Amino acid sequence: MAKAIANIELCKGCRLCVGVCPKKAIIPLEKVNKKGYEIVKVDEDLCIGCGMCYKICPDYVFTIK
Repeated sequence: MAKAIANIELCKGCRLCVGVCPKKAIIPLEKVNKKGYEIVKVDEDLCIGCGMCYKICPDYVFTIK
């Protein structure tokens, strides 16, 4: 089954992906990446690989595998 994978170093913390995930599999974290942006995490157990996060992300953070 397909799953979303996040490259947290590309994330700028816009959180658009959190709002579009139908399964609430994308979790905002208070951790920051090397650029100082708050990141998100994909809960692989909840992710259905729909690609909504991939489609909305302006920074190409997500890949679907």
